[in-house]
Amino acid sequence: MKKYALVTGGSRGIGRAASVKLAAMGYCVIINYKSNEEEAQKTLELIAGNGGEAQLMRFDIGDVNEVTAVLDEWMDKNKDACIEVLVNNAGIRKDNLLFWMSDNEWHNVINTNLNGTFYITRALVKYMLNRKYGRIINIVSVSGITGMAGQTNYSAAKAGIIGLTKALALESAKKKVTVNAIAPGFIDTDMTKDLDQEELKRRIPAGRFGKAEEVAELIGFLASGKASYITGQVIGIGGGL
Repeated sequence: MKKYALVTGGSRGIGRAASVKLAAMGYCVIINYKSNEEEAQKTLELIAGNGGEAQLMRFDIGDVNEVTAVLDEWMDKNKDACIEVLVNNAGIRKDNLLFWMSDNEWHNVINTNLNGTFYITRALVKYMLNRKYGRIINIVSVSGITGMAGQTNYSAAKAGIIGLTKALALESAKKKVTVNAIAPGFIDTDMTKDLDQEELKRRIPAGRFGKAEEVAELIGFLASGKASYITGQVIGIGGGL
């Protein structure tokens, strides 16, 4: 049976690095993206250039109808395959102070980050439980642990995913499906390019932003058989934050 890994938001940043890492581990990687086909294609070409195998899958993780339709269609066409690894990486930020935050800024962030993780995990975990093997890796954030001024929506969404991670881990451990979360600090990606890096570096004990490839190494470990006794955990990767 052919083994696949699905990475949401796989076109750039941590998602791209995770896709490349999982392909190097022998998975056929499904690169999910919402709209930026050009960047998704670059990830695909990067994997192919390294001798790996990948395919693109376009859908909005925050749209339950899209998630269900696309994944059901894929499952119907690939009955001899299994999605063994799910990396819930896709997410958005719409920062604002709470008393200025609009309903849309709140609901869009909660829907994409938290609801989207629920929609796609629900769609795939049943197959993992039936096969009695799977790896679910949720990319959260230091914001979901400590909170972050100007990010009440983002912090709430990521904290919600942490709760989902811990509860689902309890539900699925006996079926050899592990569920863990990775909480990056400040990683040098498109999502952080608008931040004042020099100011923030002074707050990071390691004195620098992390690299997406460093997060991908941890994703690769949690996706491997070596991590079979690790589940329900939130692992920080933030240079000491």
